[in-house]
Amino acid sequence: MGQRAEKGSIVRVHYTGRLRDGFVFDSSEGGEPLEFVIGAGMVIPGFERAVIGMQVGEKKTVEIPPEEAYGAYIEEFVKEVPRSELHVDFELVEGMT
Repeated sequence: MGQRAEKGSIVRVHYTGRLRDGFVFDSSEGGEPLEFVIGAGMVIPGFERAVIGMQVGEKKTVEIPPEEAYGAYIEEFVKEVPRSELHVDFELVEGMT
């Protein structure tokens, strides 16, 4: 069994964020994986929590609730997308330290 991602780990993740209707709103596919330090606040909290405990090559799909995503409602930043429809697929890729 390989090393698991934990707080302080530097991880590289391919991800696809999509709405419940399948609309892709963000993805790393076709590019470089997203690299971040777990616990450093570099990504939304729900994204960090989803990666914790994963191993290289593992994939999962999670639903990230609004309170673990983009925070407080600010009118000028609003793009009308039902927050309950945010889904993200994860694959932890080799390169974790």
